Amino acid sequence: MKNINLSKVKTYSINKRQGRVRKGDFASVCKKGCGFSHFYKSLPNILAASEFKALVSAIVKAKKSAKPVIFMMGAHVIKCGLSPLIIDLINKDIITAVAFNGAGIIHDTEIAMAGFTSEDVGEALKDGSFGMAKETADFINRATREAALKNIGLGKAVGHAINKVGLKYKASSILAAADKKGISATAHVAIGADIVHQHPSCDGASLGKASLRDFHIFIGEVAGLASGGVAINIGSAVILPEVFLKALNTARNLGKDVKNFTTANFDMIAQYRPHQNVLKRPVSSGGRAISITGHHEIMIPLLYQAIIENI
Repeated sequence: MKNINLSKVKTYSINKRQGRVRKGDFASVCKKGCGFSHFYKSLPNILAASEFKALVSAIVKAKKSAKPVIFMMGAHVIKCGLSPLIIDLINKDIITAVAFNGAGIIHDTEIAMAGFTSEDVGEALKDGSFGMAKETADFINRATREAALKNIGLGKAVGHAINKVGLKYKASSILAAADKKGISATAHVAIGADIVHQHPSCDGASLGKASLRDFHIFIGEVAGLASGGVAINIGSAVILPEVFLKALNTARNLGKDVKNFTTANFDMIAQYRPHQNVLKRPVSSGGRAISITGHHEIMIPLLYQAIIENI
């Protein structure tokens, strides 16, 4: 091989070769004022754009087939200002169940209570005042004790309390919307991870009982995903991917043939647990997994509008 003679290399005609990128899949030019529907159709059928369209199609199909569409959400969905979109999808009977981590119910409650949320953690941490708002803790911890007493889930209890008390901005609460619509809203708590656990009003036994009740409710929701349901994780890096995996496993252990459904993960960076527990492992025996990386405040409005245009 010291003296390479390229005149003897083997070639072939491009007409006999397949191409993974084809002109027919290219984006089309969208003129000024064309509207969202035309813009959506103008996206290329390549990579993430193709996956995004597949997710929208799966949600629309699930809606038309009366299959579950579960939104699992971290607190950033609220902190990015996306609650109105989630609420509208609930009201339109597109989202059939929501699941939050502990931080999610806190930010949802504060928006309903005060119209604002998310303090400056670094500054408040200096004097130990971080998370010590009395009204937030008293409200959620009271609802937690009520949930344990009545043997209902934590998410439902908080949403019902927001509606019952009539918090000033309850129309902006996802939990209140779920309670009003009568759909499942669950809260999955890691004790010690949330600001309300710092307060003397927090009762560990009630918190554990209410959150465990929500896990049982969530298992039932996941069991319904078989053959056409959709489960989407948005911005939860640890808690909800872990809870989802255990709920799916328990449903299957109880004899439910939960296969052939769609999972999706929205996050700003690719992370291990969402990849493994939401995307890879759950659909290994049948189904489709879709990963969308990008800022929630951009990607979720795009998802919302695409669903609305295609439903």
